[in-house]
Amino acid sequence: MTVLVTGGAGYVGTQLMAQLVKDPSISRIIVYDNLSRDNFHMFLGEHLKEKSSNKELKIELIHGELLDTRKLRMAVKEANIIYHLAAKVVTPFVNSDGHAYEQTNHWGTAELVYAIEESPKVQKLVYLSSTSVYGSSQALVDESSIPSPQTLYGISKLRGEEHVQRLFPKIPTYIMRCGNVYGFNESLRFDAVINRFMFEANFKRRISIHGDGKQRRAFINVQRVGEVLAQLIHTNMPSDIYNLVDKNFQILDIVDVVKAIYFDLEFIFVNRHLGLRELSVDTNLKLFKYLPQWEEDSLLDEMEEFRTRFSF
Repeated sequence: MTVLVTGGAGYVGTQLMAQLVKDPSISRIIVYDNLSRDNFHMFLGEHLKEKSSNKELKIELIHGELLDTRKLRMAVKEANIIYHLAAKVVTPFVNSDGHAYEQTNHWGTAELVYAIEESPKVQKLVYLSSTSVYGSSQALVDESSIPSPQTLYGISKLRGEEHVQRLFPKIPTYIMRCGNVYGFNESLRFDAVINRFMFEANFKRRISIHGDGKQRRAFINVQRVGEVLAQLIHTNMPSDIYNLVDKNFQILDIVDVVKAIYFDLEFIFVNRHLGLRELSVDTNLKLFKYLPQWEEDSLLDEMEEFRTRFSF
């Protein structure tokens, strides 16, 4: 079996790769990435092939853009399973450079879907979307909630979903709306709020809180995301939209956890008068009809483990 992972060198992609190499049914993994983050950690350190029980496993990189139609279609023609993770993701400034979001997240996804429609080999597609498509809500949202994105990022991801849904009647196709991802791996993003808090707390002993800190958001650990996505290869689920979250926190709740680790922590508010958008997602996921339900891990325990990863 050949697996294609767009965005495979990114934050979630690195975690997924560590899981996929353990699957003995996979003989080849193609990473399709433009390396736009200049983050090469996935290519260094622990030898991925040594984790595999399949001694014939081949891993290769295709350095390419989603909008490079010819190169993308050549990669898709080789694949049986496709994970589409590649996206422009920059927080918290998700309302700048709208053209780039539209080109990558919307039209890049459209190009991938066109290529899949022309390839008889592809048996399954997993598209990593975002809970940002729900926008802001005071009420708990689930998969039946009507999307109402309020950022250029959320709009572009929803438009990408619309292209992906064309594949629903053709091949098993899963749209995974992922919460805010956090936690350590080699390719971690420090613009993600929990990761940024931990970096600032460890080295500066001061964190910056945007808005009043009372906004709630949905979160999930990157290790959990990698594990769930890898399981989807061998899971028989109907083509559909699935949320992927396991915690809802106010930003101030996260601050309390970080302060429990760094007792001398200071924090300052930036634009405290602003009440930023809120979104809480029902953690009783539709996904649990098809996958075993996991126990929610303690954020304090996860952050304690995160702290051990800093070099000093």
